[in-house]
Amino acid sequence: MVIRISGPSETQGAQQEQNQMPTPFRMFEDFFNNWALQSAIAKRREPFRPPVDILEKDSKFIIRTEIPGVDEKAIELKLDGRTLTIQGERKPEPENSGCSYHRVEGYYGTFGRSFDLPDSVDIDKISAAYRNGVLVVSIPQKPEVQPRTIKVNA
Repeated sequence: MVIRISGPSETQGAQQEQNQMPTPFRMFEDFFNNWALQSAIAKRREPFRPPVDILEKDSKFIIRTEIPGVDEKAIELKLDGRTLTIQGERKPEPENSGCSYHRVEGYYGTFGRSFDLPDSVDIDKISAAYRNGVLVVSIPQKPEVQPRTIKVNA
């Protein structure tokens, strides 16, 4: 959806356009002159922020990030203290690839997501795997914080 903000000078022109009966040619012209450009401009202004799922399973925290179309060599994981940062870049098709875009809805550019890890995790055993456009970071908890059963003696 594109929201158009108009100033005082544009309001008068917009009112005149609304009073004119649209012709099929005008609608066709507006469609091809505006939709591709507006969608491309609107998307390029928004930062690329890949969606993330965080769950806990088998005494591990799992961070799942969907980043299809990103080469695994373009993904970087950094651990600074207790802050885990996932960074990378998703690039569009090169201009010399022979294609021309008619609509751009995908996000491109650099991205970064940071997560503050709790003291209960074992930062030395963090692992990551990337398959089918999904990055899965496994963060195990320390054994001493995992729940255990205590036997009651009679």
